[in-house]
Amino acid sequence: MLRKCQIVLVFLLIVVFLSACQSASQRVFESGERAGFNRQTAAANGFDLMVMSSTKPVTSVYLHVYLEGDGVPWRKKTVIASDPTSASVLMLDLMALDTSDSVYIGRPCYNGTAREPECDKRLWTSARYSSTVVDSMASALTQYMDKRNYRFIRLFGHSGGGALAMLLANRFDQVTDVVTIAGNLNTTAWTSHHGYTPLYSSLNPSEQPALAPSVRQWHWMGGKDSVIPPALIAPFIQSQANAISSTMLNFSHNCCWQTIWPRLLRSIGDRRVDSLPGSVIKTPDQGLLGVDGQGWSVAPKAN
Repeated sequence: MLRKCQIVLVFLLIVVFLSACQSASQRVFESGERAGFNRQTAAANGFDLMVMSSTKPVTSVYLHVYLEGDGVPWRKKTVIASDPTSASVLMLDLMALDTSDSVYIGRPCYNGTAREPECDKRLWTSARYSSTVVDSMASALTQYMDKRNYRFIRLFGHSGGGALAMLLANRFDQVTDVVTIAGNLNTTAWTSHHGYTPLYSSLNPSEQPALAPSVRQWHWMGGKDSVIPPALIAPFIQSQANAISSTMLNFSHNCCWQTIWPRLLRSIGDRRVDSLPGSVIKTPDQGLLGVDGQGWSVAPKAN
């Protein structure tokens, strides 16, 4: 009898595990379907990465690339998650508000692929921003670019996706803009602040070679963000020559970026330094031209 109970318990635990994994991944898939995105799988450096894209024909020389946050690497403080797929789909939600040509690049071992043989739990814990992760995402983006006629790339990342946006930017000559929302731009400061184990196998954006001055950087922070408080990343942002940054005083880590996203996209498209919402804490050095040959702009003065 005891043996039967043990078997039943193991079976129930497996069912619960599979249901949890499916629900997180399914939430991502359903969000993409509701937005009308096309979902594909990219074979990238031995990993299967989920790719979602807008279905409209190419209408611009710019491609907007959306990168999600870290999801759920840990279930408890000392228990690594069996599937890190994000419970949040913030970047998919923001991409749905974007009328430009855009694509959402998933990470290795996320979105229902954590049990693939190539996956190791370090890829969503200590190595979440490692060369292995960045290179696979770069491969998926390269494949997408090779089939289309885009000339330039704008990278958009939230939280850990912001770290990956900075790391990917150095791998593509076509990147004109890097846009981060509550980006994890200094992982050493972040782990120290929260008392987390250092991300020994990851690349730290703040310790990498500086992006070329021709790459425009846009960094937004939430004044009520307890996950990545502005004080952790402000020094790094201030050190960047071609960067502009603003703090939304009443926003948190996940809220309420959708409410201002269309306005931010217009500012990015127009390269405007004088129309940003929030409290501007950094403006770019003057006279810098972007990869696309365009400089920053301001509204014309009234006569």
